[in-house]
Amino acid sequence: MDATDGPPVIKLGVADANAGLALSTEARWNQTEQDWRVFLRDGVVFGIREGARLVATAALLPYSGNNAWISMVLVSARHRRRGLATRLVDACLEAARKNGLTSWLDATPDGAAVYGRLGFTPTLQLRRLKLMKPTPASAAAPSSATLEALCARDQRATGFERTALLTALAQRAGSRIVAANSSITLVRDDRTARHIGPLFADHAVEALALVRVIAGSENGPLLLDAVASQPAFLDGLTASGWTIERPFQRMRFGPPTAAAEETPFAVAGPEFG
Repeated sequence: MDATDGPPVIKLGVADANAGLALSTEARWNQTEQDWRVFLRDGVVFGIREGARLVATAALLPYSGNNAWISMVLVSARHRRRGLATRLVDACLEAARKNGLTSWLDATPDGAAVYGRLGFTPTLQLRRLKLMKPTPASAAAPSSATLEALCARDQRATGFERTALLTALAQRAGSRIVAANSSITLVRDDRTARHIGPLFADHAVEALALVRVIAGSENGPLLLDAVASQPAFLDGLTASGWTIERPFQRMRFGPPTAAAEETPFAVAGPEFG
């Protein structure tokens, strides 16, 4: 079948959040229905249906400075290898082009090979890590911090203004913004594990100390998407029981945007950047 044949690409609405969640759950991703509502409310989500069933998606989430994030590229197992993902990513790129946006994404190794052929340029690398059984700690819990402080640090590290996204994540039940010394991060609920990130600090030792205290105050599994160019942080995590699940390659389609002032230690997640 030619990539242009088959059911049409359509724009989805907030009412499709549960259908999107079914796709990401099938793929064993960690997103929640609330994550889907962020994309459907604040961005544009393209989809393909077979009859009434949603079988493929891709989302474009705009940020400041003429940037946008492509993610949630999902195809149901029975509908793969039909060119659906390519059609949907093309729809995202066309929407970005019409609005003068530089597109970003975090790709798996297999995805990076495909996106490279489409013209995406690799930037930094990420490593997803998981801690299954945090060890309770006797140390005091980390101090709470303000959303304003997190947003300011996030903009320094990404070059994007993402107050709307971070506000949506921080205001969820169970979320908390915590800080110690120079480090600050957001901890939130996701579908299968709590997620730490984005995480910023002046030094790896302070970033590790904050993660250690957070882990000591949590009961269930934790996920964290570490920046690979912070080797002391990554090595410290693996030495303390975190295991690397998979790599991601951050990629850009379009002209470079404003340079970031610092490098984060962990990001908000491959779906958000």
